[in-house]
Amino acid sequence: MAKKSSASSEPSSLGTMDDVRKVFNKFDSNGDGRISCDELRGMLLALGSKTSTEEVKRIMAEIDKDGDGYIDLKEFAEFHSGSEADQCGGAGAAAGAGNKELKDAFDLYDLDKNGLISASELHAVMKRLGEKCSLSDCSRMIRSVDADGDGSVNFEEFKKMMTRG
Repeated sequence: MAKKSSASSEPSSLGTMDDVRKVFNKFDSNGDGRISCDELRGMLLALGSKTSTEEVKRIMAEIDKDGDGYIDLKEFAEFHSGSEADQCGGAGAAAGAGNKELKDAFDLYDLDKNGLISASELHAVMKRLGEKCSLSDCSRMIRSVDADGDGSVNFEEFKKMMTRG
């Protein structure tokens, strides 16, 4: 497939397209190649989020660019990369909405609600998602984005990690 899509090999905030595909497949629990509202709600619940039905619908509407009621891999990758198309128009409004989305995502990992994500919190969330990574793997991930060296990731560090690309 020689598509001109940047989603094929360009890294996103989640890493490589391979990483994006792995996360997508976690959400796509029935393996049909698209994420439904129910699958999105299920994954958010597994992460410990008390997301309302209205909020799930709003998230779906934001990511589901073609309006077919599902999130496909391309839409998922674009959402996680903050694609150029999204950055062209209305960047100010998008940045405000993006901050709320990022804060919601941050809060899913900040289990003790102290404003920091520790390696043990990251490890607990990854285990809930069915990811097989050790506490030392999580410590390494934390260190890679821990700009102030306190051993945890604060919201500003999380935001930089999620928006770089």
